[in-house]
Amino acid sequence: MEIAFELVALAIVVLAGTALADRVRFPAPLGLIVIGVVASYLPGVPTVHLTSDVVLLGLLPPLLYAAAIQTSLVDFNANRRAILLLSVGLVAFTTLGIGVLVHALLPGITWWTALAIGAVVAPPDAVAATAIGRRIGLPRRIVTILEGESLFNDATALVALRTAVAAGAGGVEAWQVGRDFLIASIGGAAIGVLVFVVVARLRRHVTDPILDTAISFVVPYATYILSEEVHSSGVVSVVVTGLLLGHKAPIIQTAQSRIAERMNWRTIAYFLENTVFLLIGLQAQWILQDVKDGGTSAGRVVTVCGLTLLAAVVLRIVWVFFARYLLVRPGPDPTTGQVPPASFTFLLGWAGMRGVVTLAAAFVIPVDAPYREVLLLVAFTVVAGTLFVQGLSLPWLARLLRVPSPDPLEDALARATVLQQASKWGFKRLKELEYDDRHGVFTLLKQRIEQRNFAAWERLGTVADQEAPSELYTRVRLEMIAAERARVLDIRKSGTVASEVISDVLAMLDVEESMLDISQESRDELRVTAAHRRTGDTCSDLDAYPAVETVADPECVDCLREGTAWVALRQCLECGNIGCCDSSPRRHATAHFHEHQHPVIESAEPGEDWRWCYLHHATA
Repeated sequence: MEIAFELVALAIVVLAGTALADRVRFPAPLGLIVIGVVASYLPGVPTVHLTSDVVLLGLLPPLLYAAAIQTSLVDFNANRRAILLLSVGLVAFTTLGIGVLVHALLPGITWWTALAIGAVVAPPDAVAATAIGRRIGLPRRIVTILEGESLFNDATALVALRTAVAAGAGGVEAWQVGRDFLIASIGGAAIGVLVFVVVARLRRHVTDPILDTAISFVVPYATYILSEEVHSSGVVSVVVTGLLLGHKAPIIQTAQSRIAERMNWRTIAYFLENTVFLLIGLQAQWILQDVKDGGTSAGRVVTVCGLTLLAAVVLRIVWVFFARYLLVRPGPDPTTGQVPPASFTFLLGWAGMRGVVTLAAAFVIPVDAPYREVLLLVAFTVVAGTLFVQGLSLPWLARLLRVPSPDPLEDALARATVLQQASKWGFKRLKELEYDDRHGVFTLLKQRIEQRNFAAWERLGTVADQEAPSELYTRVRLEMIAAERARVLDIRKSGTVASEVISDVLAMLDVEESMLDISQESRDELRVTAAHRRTGDTCSDLDAYPAVETVADPECVDCLREGTAWVALRQCLECGNIGCCDSSPRRHATAHFHEHQHPVIESAEPGEDWRWCYLHHATA
């Protein structure tokens, strides 16, 4: 009961601390560390000793898998050089640099032990960096590189750590280091691919979303254990399996299974990630007490901790600039068409916060190693120091360097374009099918698809204080669903209908409500976004019709003549005709295209400068 009580208390503190941090707009990882440090000194709070087995086997596999299945394999491949240079090259560079520094600062420490602590503090943590990065709106390319780096750098660091520990015990020769790394990386990747093949074939025959989700809970642990048993890298295996399963999910899983897995793993990752940072803070009291009892002078302890923290930050910044200008010449970003500026590189170097893997890996250092208690404090200092110094300053630094965040207007335009192109192929397939449409199913399908596409295009509207049709539909339908649900609940109270039937009806209402686009905040953000960049999609007609200055106070003459109202206006770039968009009741812009075959229009709304090609379904 005592253990159960402590676990429940831990969960309550994590949830309350996270909710409070979100409410005051403070990074949750940093807030939970502070709570943990304070709690470790409170009377009655039990001492929590975080062991390497608990983290590396209990927490790391699910966290890696949850991150991997959400990571885009396409984006990962596009940035693979930068990711590999950070996850392998930077870890090796930091391990050597910190090893040299610690060996110089602590008399009597062996080279292998110094290199071991170098490997411990080398890998940055994805959770803190990407959480803060997304919250402040870092460019997607930086976030992608940080995520990709963190998925593989733990493997490099753990291999280096275990090699250093074994060498310190006299069990490894110099030539074996390279061999161990190759076995760990290549073997781990091979096992990851093997597990992916097995699970993918199994999932093709599983249609029950509950069973499918249960399989996904087993995958990371089974993969990790299998890989470690054959002495390869469990980290690499779990990451490869997760990347491949996430990439192939639209093919090998049902829609219900994908939704269930996504929501379940988001919940698991949310809880474990935040629990990890609370556990880090809870280590403070006993680590500091062990250092005090160890006999090392306070001045030497402060010096080695402070300089190691400084070196961990500086070495990363040095490496990212060295890699960019001497090893890799990054090409233009596919979304912006521009080469990333030096400010991107500096932010990438600054976002090197360490996390729980660093603290857990420190416990791998043998108990009889000299200065072990100091090395544990070094690891704790680097974790806490980077999280607070870099984590708190990252938003300020991004604003100072004027690093652009992802443009919500561009995202909305790209979303509408992709939906339009998908609909084009859907209608093409519909025409190929043979069926007896005596009930007007074709018309119904066309209306529903057009309604979906219109809602996407309406989100591009920047007219303030004007409710688009899809917004009106969403608002009214939500009110109707609330009334319908209340009536169903009244029927449930009467007990006249079977509970299974009531549950099915409530589930139907829940699904419809979840499908409604209720993201009013994103619409408001789009309305105040003036800057807009190209999406990257283009065609010969878009190139032939550049943007022009729209007329002042545009009007749809056809709407005025017919007495109808428009939602937004579009201007033909061949003849200058102003027509209402497809979200409007009469769709005069599209009617103009069908009548005259003028291919390109542009938005005539204030603050919008995008163009659309009717022939190729492309935007610019």
